[in-house]
Amino acid sequence: MTDKPTDEQLVADLVALLDPKSLGNDRFEGPRNPGGVGRVFGGQVIAQGLIAAERTVGEDRAAHSLHAYFLRGGSEEHPIEYSVDRQLDGGSFSNRRIVASQPGRDGAMQPILNMAASFQKDQPGLEHERVAFPQVPSPDELRTDEELRDEIAPTLPERVRYFFTRPRPIEIRAASGRHWLTEGPQEPVQNSWIRARAPLPDDPRIHRAVLAYLSDMQLLGTSIMPHGLSWMRGEVKSASLDHAIWFHAPFRADEWLLYSCDSPWSGGSRGFNRGQIFQDGKLVASVAQEGMIRRVEPKAR
Repeated sequence: MTDKPTDEQLVADLVALLDPKSLGNDRFEGPRNPGGVGRVFGGQVIAQGLIAAERTVGEDRAAHSLHAYFLRGGSEEHPIEYSVDRQLDGGSFSNRRIVASQPGRDGAMQPILNMAASFQKDQPGLEHERVAFPQVPSPDELRTDEELRDEIAPTLPERVRYFFTRPRPIEIRAASGRHWLTEGPQEPVQNSWIRARAPLPDDPRIHRAVLAYLSDMQLLGTSIMPHGLSWMRGEVKSASLDHAIWFHAPFRADEWLLYSCDSPWSGGSRGFNRGQIFQDGKLVASVAQEGMIRRVEPKAR
């Protein structure tokens, strides 16, 4: 039996995972998740691609938005190669196109994600914010995600129990709604406190990458909630199709962020989801995602 990793180890491993190495000529290689099995987590691909793109842009320009399309499921058996195209370097804005690729079944490289990212110099301008901060309990009033998962784990099929309870570098505390506990139809709204488990380096690029990583959590599950289905019971199959993030204001990803998600629509085997991310009552980022959601029919015996 191995010792449980510390929070500091989990976060250090996450920072290393999101640190692609340069291959030259604006090509980068993102490391594979050590011990990972199966499909790559979409947030990992987005975050590694964002870091790769940022390394081709001047430090005076911060990412303000990204738009990604998932083309194929990635495999945790291989690292991911990122190719960055410098499409624009203007007076205030820069734009990059990023293609993430992995070997296919025949060994040839094939794209798994296309992404565009935009960067801007820090500039003063008109300001307003018109959004209601959700009225939810503070994180100190809530049970930890680990406590809830350990409580539920014995009721789950053995094939999902390990993935459900394994240590994670991101801490989540559900303030309202919880898609993986769906028992019957629920309002498609989730509010979760979320942060890295241990302090991160002060580099804002790392904090943006960690937010990009965690933004793929909670979101797609919101569109499942009105239908009373659960991944844990093998009742639904899903995959992210696209993902967009807008960075509005500085933040720290190692301090509590409130991730407020809702799903205004689903249909045609797709679910649309929106997210607003707050820190200290201020809107710091917005997220949108559409994903495939399909009911899994029980197999005939």
